[in-house]
Amino acid sequence: MTEWFLNDQASGLRKMAQKQEQEQMTRVIAVTGGKGGVGKTNVSINTATAMAAQGERVLVLDADLGLANVDVLLGVRARKNLSHVLSGECSLEEVLIEGPHGIKIVPAASGTRGMVELTQAQHAALIQSFSELESSFDCMIVDTAAGISDMVLSFSRAAQEVVVVVCDEPTSITDAYALIKLLSREHGVFRFRIVANMVRNLREGKELFAKLSKVTDRFLDVALELVATVPFDESVRKAVRQQKVVVEAYPRSPAAIAYQGLANKVKSWPIKQEPSGHLEFFVERLVRNDMYAEVVGE
Repeated sequence: MTEWFLNDQASGLRKMAQKQEQEQMTRVIAVTGGKGGVGKTNVSINTATAMAAQGERVLVLDADLGLANVDVLLGVRARKNLSHVLSGECSLEEVLIEGPHGIKIVPAASGTRGMVELTQAQHAALIQSFSELESSFDCMIVDTAAGISDMVLSFSRAAQEVVVVVCDEPTSITDAYALIKLLSREHGVFRFRIVANMVRNLREGKELFAKLSKVTDRFLDVALELVATVPFDESVRKAVRQQKVVVEAYPRSPAAIAYQGLANKVKSWPIKQEPSGHLEFFVERLVRNDMYAEVVGE
């Protein structure tokens, strides 16, 4: 009886290993910034579209749960959104809609107070629901809300990489610092990728990064990396009015070229293969990957 049980258990683990071989790990990136109006959503959807144009399977989560705008910016219509998932009306897979170059979008609700006031348990349930997706993705980009709410912190901590978008404004720098401080001191996030957005030139982008780094180096134990400088570009505004992404509408514009460069960098970032021990997106797949490594090691 014992031998049968052990053989059956080993067989189950090997089946899990076979499934893991077919299941792609997903790189999860939170795009945040503290202050509203710094261009987080444009960074998110343009980077996602540029990656998809290069052959990546990309999922975008509109994580501004009460003031959704990803679907509006892209000119696509969502029949159902995350509020329907949380109410049990449908599965996460059923709310996915398609954007440019085949990116998949998880739309949030707009003007729904209840979605802004989710409990931590509801945040956790939402994050865990991504492990149930049948589709596999190379990358998921989480477009967070503005501010430093529990929702923003939960989604940022559950990602593998945190990209902070900052503009050359005192309030933007101050809010970005506040966000980095909270994530590092209370949530154990110590690496941040910085996007200097809407700058006049590369030099201004580097100076902006230096301003933020000077403060974090003095008061925080974190590592910052400047990964993109996106110039102020009238083409971005034109694309928004057309409900298109600038990398598609004006692919040779300065902003589009910057987003394409950022997409190339994101593709080179390592993909986490093991669970970190706290709540994170696709954690069940990471656990299966960890067990798969043990089985292969046998």
